[in-house]
Amino acid sequence: MGAKSLSMHFMSQALDCARKAFDENEVPVGAVVVKKGRVIGKGWNQVISQKSVASHAEINAILAASEYLKNHRLIDCDLYVTLEPCHMCAKAIIDARIKSLYFATMEPKSGAILSVDTFLDHTYQNHRVAYHHGYMQSESADLLKYFFKSKRH
Repeated sequence: MGAKSLSMHFMSQALDCARKAFDENEVPVGAVVVKKGRVIGKGWNQVISQKSVASHAEINAILAASEYLKNHRLIDCDLYVTLEPCHMCAKAIIDARIKSLYFATMEPKSGAILSVDTFLDHTYQNHRVAYHHGYMQSESADLLKYFFKSKRH
């Protein structure tokens, strides 16, 4: 499998996690942590069910991967997420030492990677994270739009 098809494969799994969030009446964002071509952590938004503002998909996937590796450092791991991370999640990504971040669609109100900030590009950060976006963008954006549209009716 080529790099692009691998990215699509893992983003598809993150989208499956987003659908779990949707089914649980949570904002449909999903994430997976990958090490050496294997998913080692999955997460989806559970802010309402966990009664925690910190229970974002990225944080939950990082926690699952950290538990799996028995280490808070996720060296040589990649994170695939269906929505551009916020500042809280971007800081967790840096602190976990994620190697590369892949996200599907932009978050114009609170996206900390490209939309409202370029947090990962600041030179004061103690770890550099490569990032890429646009994988399965329309699928992720459509799921989010459908979710919020359903809330307005």
